[in-house]
Amino acid sequence: MILDWKTLPRPIAALSPMADMTDSAFCRAVRAVTSHGSGGSAVGPQTARNASEHWRGETALTGPDRVIVFREMVSSEAVVRGNDKTLGMTEIHPDERPLVQQIFGSDPHTMSEAARIIEAEDHPEGFDINMGCPVYKIVHNFNGAALMKEPKLASDIVKKMKAAISVPLSVKIRLGWSEKTDCVEFAKVLEDAGANLLTVHGRTKCQGYAGAADWEMIGRVKAAVSIPVLCNGDIHQAEKVLPALEQSHCDGVLIARGALGNPWIFSQIEEVLSGKPRTIIRLEERVRMVRLHLALHCEQYGPRGVVTFRKHLSWYFKGLPGAKKFRDRLHTTSTMEDLHLILNEMLTCHSEEPKATKNLSEDPSLALRMTEKISCASAS
Repeated sequence: MILDWKTLPRPIAALSPMADMTDSAFCRAVRAVTSHGSGGSAVGPQTARNASEHWRGETALTGPDRVIVFREMVSSEAVVRGNDKTLGMTEIHPDERPLVQQIFGSDPHTMSEAARIIEAEDHPEGFDINMGCPVYKIVHNFNGAALMKEPKLASDIVKKMKAAISVPLSVKIRLGWSEKTDCVEFAKVLEDAGANLLTVHGRTKCQGYAGAADWEMIGRVKAAVSIPVLCNGDIHQAEKVLPALEQSHCDGVLIARGALGNPWIFSQIEEVLSGKPRTIIRLEERVRMVRLHLALHCEQYGPRGVVTFRKHLSWYFKGLPGAKKFRDRLHTTSTMEDLHLILNEMLTCHSEEPKATKNLSEDPSLALRMTEKISCASAS
């Protein structure tokens, strides 16, 4: 697929890059859901009943290639140094495409060279520059949101990268460092430098993740530039997409924490935009997805990846009735076998339809077959 932000059907929906979360396995898990539907049960009255006519009936998410995934950020300096771990993070499985690779850094030459290397080796459909991360370990080296205080440097980075790559270049920013109005002029600088798309997170760096995202302020950025703009921040449920679009007038949304433990959110967004009841995910489907994601995660990291996978379990079962009694075991399990046993117990304890639970064990899913294959390979 050739990625063209200007011609993608509206509204665009994309998976946000999240450090330590949106790795290859997670992106493939999201793709698996967008390819096959939510698999849950539709209930009302959560529909687009009150949506404006502008967005009612939109179905831009139909088909797996309509959801764009952004891979977690990598260090441009580490790429240029040839760091094996970092270069492994930029490898792309065919199931993930179309994919945008996010990178961070503050030196224009290093950023352009890193993008050139990644494009030559991995061929992502696009690149994204992180100019919005607020965490100290990023900004103290003038990376991430710190670049919003250096418009000239930010412009140079965009220009250098554009000259080095053949695919679209987007930039993720915040409202500003401390003043939420900074984003308007900064966005114009990025557009003039050649950025093809902007994502704006509706908080300043000083806010971090506190307070509410200001979608109307993001709308001022949209009004100030001619390139597409995505709205980001506080879109944790599918129903939030409509008010976010109506207040920001953006071309689409970038979903971050709303997708953690909920890769079905993109299918649910499609339902909401179409005026259909949003699907509520059954426990059986939730467990099936955990098994699939686990298998993909261990395919990427090996069987010991169960330990690093535990961070996803908190999200998959967050707020689920009855999950509290399993929490400690879920957070301490270290083998695939033990985790599958816990999942089976959860199904037994909570399913009101024993037949559905029985079918899961009698007809193993693709996830279980993959897990068995990985286990056998590691033992040989």
